[in-house]
Amino acid sequence: MAEAQNIPVGSTTTGSIAVAAESTVATRMSAPPSFDVADFPVPHGREEEWRFTPLERLRGLHDGTATAGEGVKVAVEAPEGVTVETVGRDDARLGRAGTPVDRVAAQAYSAFERASIVTVPKETVLTEPIRIRVHGEGGTAYGHQVVELGAFAEAVVVIDHTGDAVLAANVEYVLGDGAKLTVVSVQDWDDKAVHVAQHDALVGRDASFKSIVVTFGGDVVRLHPRVAYAGPGGEAELFGLYFTDQGQHQEHRLLVDHNVPHCKSNVVYKGALQGEQAHAVWIGDVLIEAKAEGTDTYEMNRNLVLTDGARVDSVPNLEIETGEIVGAGHASATGRFDDEQLFYLMARGIPEKDARRLVVRGFFAELVQQIGLPDIEERLIGKIEEELEASVA
Repeated sequence: MAEAQNIPVGSTTTGSIAVAAESTVATRMSAPPSFDVADFPVPHGREEEWRFTPLERLRGLHDGTATAGEGVKVAVEAPEGVTVETVGRDDARLGRAGTPVDRVAAQAYSAFERASIVTVPKETVLTEPIRIRVHGEGGTAYGHQVVELGAFAEAVVVIDHTGDAVLAANVEYVLGDGAKLTVVSVQDWDDKAVHVAQHDALVGRDASFKSIVVTFGGDVVRLHPRVAYAGPGGEAELFGLYFTDQGQHQEHRLLVDHNVPHCKSNVVYKGALQGEQAHAVWIGDVLIEAKAEGTDTYEMNRNLVLTDGARVDSVPNLEIETGEIVGAGHASATGRFDDEQLFYLMARGIPEKDARRLVVRGFFAELVQQIGLPDIEERLIGKIEEELEASVA
């Protein structure tokens, strides 16, 4: 059952738990997954997967009118032993982790010219992170990125998005058996940027995948992380942190497809919102297929509304096709500052302004600590402080 909720005006939190003989995740999409953009109708905003998205602000990514140029530069810094390649569209390693599930993802797959593949050989344990820098230079671009870990390899990857661009992309993570991958994806775009991307992870037998998505900048950011399993024993942790400011639209749509037995997943996303027409959307879908006995899963979304005029749409969904599971649940909560917390801090001599900062930092603390990279953690704490200057000053 969902948690007790305190829903401010302008916010919605809904959820569902379905026990079915047949999956309904696919039926909520306007078309079956496909690599061909022609297989998807142009969205009009009435479709389930597009009903929250401001299509008029996507700069033509959804209807084919966006023309690609030289709008984005990608640079990869990798430790010794890691292979970094730029390949053409015909490379057989592309498209293994997942298939585009909407028109923008299919457009990105149909339109990119060169893809980047980062490979960590089997049994290689990296002590330094791989850093992928994606910098926008004002144009429109379609991108494709693959990160592959061989069996029993271990790596941390940081993907950092900055600058101004209109970008549609697909990102693939392919984990071999027993591999461990942590990915930190930071969306720190300039105010006018548009970023729409599908992230597909294929988790091998007994492999572990951790994703930390951090979204601050951009006019419209719409990310679609998806996880599937290639063998039993796989584990996936999906963490997210977003701070939605005045006029921004930030949308995170997740799917964890438990398609093999005895796998685990844990999803925790937290967001803070401030300013007129700040809009955050979180959609969490977990599907436990009939063959996925022994599944253990949980998903949670929490939102903190700092000012009037902001809107949250939070929709957790759990679909169960077998009763032979370890556990499954979901929760969603949206609310304002806890007056009791503020009173407690202020009663001990802490000014209200500082008390509010402490509450927000505490709200995000557990997710920031998941990153495990001091330079990134310090940078994100600094960004949170910058955002709070506007909301609690």
